[in-house]
Amino acid sequence: MTSNVGGIERPIRILLGIGLLGIGAFAGLPMEVTAVALVLGTVALVTGAIGYCPLWTLFNINTCPADTPRKP
Repeated sequence: MTSNVGGIERPIRILLGIGLLGIGAFAGLPMEVTAVALVLGTVALVTGAIGYCPLWTLFNINTCPADTPRKP
């Protein structure tokens, strides 16, 4: 599995995931909204942590920086 989530997107996904999980767990929202927040938070956190997003693969998006050749 190649990484397709990188740069600033990874920490944003991780922070968004933690925030959504916190909202889902502690905000006291209706059950449907809580479930959506928990699912989206989990997806954001996991994709940010492992650096791979299946949806980005479907749309052929890659935010990882390209490997730059090293100068001798």
